[in-house]
Amino acid sequence: MALPVGATSLDEADAAVELWEHYKGRKLDDGQRLDVAVMLATRDDGLWAASVTGHEKPRQSGKGDAIEVVELWGTTQRSERILHTIHDAVLLATETQSRMLSLLDSHADLRRLKSKEWKGTGQQKIEFRNGGVIWYRTRTGAGGRGIDEVDRLVVDEAQHAEFQHLSAITPTQAVSANPQLNALGTGGLAGKSDWWWSLRKQAKGTPGAFAWLGWSAQRWDVDDSGRVSIDDVDPFNRELWWQTIPGLVAGRTTIEFLERELRILGPEGFAQEYLCVWAPPPDVGGNSPIPLDVWETLTDATSATASNAARVAFDVSTDRRFSCFSAAGRRADGLGHVEVRDNRPGTDWVLVRAGELAEGHGCPITVMRGSPGASFIDEFERAGIEVDVMSPNDYAEACGRFIDATRGVTPDIRHRGQPLLRVALSAAQTKPSGDGGLVWSRRSSTTDITPLTTATMAWGRVGDGVDAPATFFVY
Repeated sequence: MALPVGATSLDEADAAVELWEHYKGRKLDDGQRLDVAVMLATRDDGLWAASVTGHEKPRQSGKGDAIEVVELWGTTQRSERILHTIHDAVLLATETQSRMLSLLDSHADLRRLKSKEWKGTGQQKIEFRNGGVIWYRTRTGAGGRGIDEVDRLVVDEAQHAEFQHLSAITPTQAVSANPQLNALGTGGLAGKSDWWWSLRKQAKGTPGAFAWLGWSAQRWDVDDSGRVSIDDVDPFNRELWWQTIPGLVAGRTTIEFLERELRILGPEGFAQEYLCVWAPPPDVGGNSPIPLDVWETLTDATSATASNAARVAFDVSTDRRFSCFSAAGRRADGLGHVEVRDNRPGTDWVLVRAGELAEGHGCPITVMRGSPGASFIDEFERAGIEVDVMSPNDYAEACGRFIDATRGVTPDIRHRGQPLLRVALSAAQTKPSGDGGLVWSRRSSTTDITPLTTATMAWGRVGDGVDAPATFFVY
């Protein structure tokens, strides 16, 4: 278990549980209450204590109820925009929406809060009169297409989620003032759950703005190099069932049901689904120089540059599906700050946004020569937008500076915990550059790390001193 540092209040969590139990007509068990607590724990400034939460729980353990509590509270009380993604069977999106609709329609008080609903496959959505909305999508359906702004991203059946799936949907959280990603799943699958493993391994480090709740019969550890050691588990050991499956203790399932599941699924399948026994992690990410637990310790949800002279960098993903602007600069306390400023599908919006950011920050737009975004250099210049062309050698130096700024007794970089940057870092590794340095590269051809590369480029143009106070910002 890893809990977020900085949590000072569970008032919203307690109120959310009370609201759900009142209308649902039943009580949560202790494990479910803990799930809700880590998702809705707040800091002194009212922001979520955890920007990312992971919930590793067996089947029949009530994950669906816990996330329903959070989604009911978020939509009806906070006007949250929620994207609930299902990374397994398509029908689960329909079933999950039906559960929420059944709850909303169960009482006149809740029915009055709902304005519209859509039930078409791939278009499931519930809208609320206060502006809240929840979309239900599958990895095989529309994904995050057509959804521009999300406050809460739910990754359900996270053992099936892959880096390319997350790269496609996390841009929806780029502009939220208080984003949170909630991942829920069972044991990791062989050769597939590399993203899910990246969260689990982070739980062994310093949590920062991160929370992890694991209910597993499996003993495991990870060394400083990221190598995982796993103990064997006997799925026929009934004592482990009582120790691991909260639904058995809470009475949601029975020994007889589990016996049938063991016969149907076989020992390996039963261990994965009901004892959260993970297959060994895929052999990826071994040379990533910034562990995710280290990155999380650098989170400051209120972080911002203290100058309009912050530097802005631009690039386009290699498949040209997304375009990204990131910014970097110095804070009032002298520490550095990096953030994704804008990340959207396509390129038709890029020219206007580049002009806004260049004017607002009083700086040129940094573009790397030879990158996918280099095709915009002439277009920017024709539009009167000053361009700072970064050489590949300068980019390699920027990568080194970026990595170094996350290390040491007093690391230099701070960030807001944007899931978009976190996923990009999770999907990145390093490779040698032509001049003997290191540069970022993707683990596979389907992952997008443009938010990380643009943040690195922008950081490479930031000086060591503190700039003058800001007078004008464009967001």
